[in-house]
Amino acid sequence: MVTAIVIPVICLYFYWLTKKEMNENDAKWASVGRVEHEAIVTGEIKSIVEEKQKFYNHRYIYVQTLKLQTESKIIIVQKITPITKDFHKEDFRVGDVIRVMGKWDNSKFLFTEYVIEKR
Repeated sequence: MVTAIVIPVICLYFYWLTKKEMNENDAKWASVGRVEHEAIVTGEIKSIVEEKQKFYNHRYIYVQTLKLQTESKIIIVQKITPITKDFHKEDFRVGDVIRVMGKWDNSKFLFTEYVIEKR
């Protein structure tokens, strides 16, 4: 008698817990590409590394890492985009001068918006 009540309650509890965790992870995945504009970095693109990374379960992100030569040093900047149905990757070229708006995350600069400047 007790098992007829307890087992379904336990199953429902774990279903609810899993569903809640999935919704939280979906929200984190959707917002990973949004970065506050706290600073601006301008420089010439020296190298580009692009890769697809697994965020969790069936959710993926596309990470574009650029090395920018500023007036004083080389800075690593990253653009992180969640891969959705309408995803398109940005085309960066080595040698372009770019201005990126974003924020610092330890030694990397994360950005969402950019402007390719005329030489």
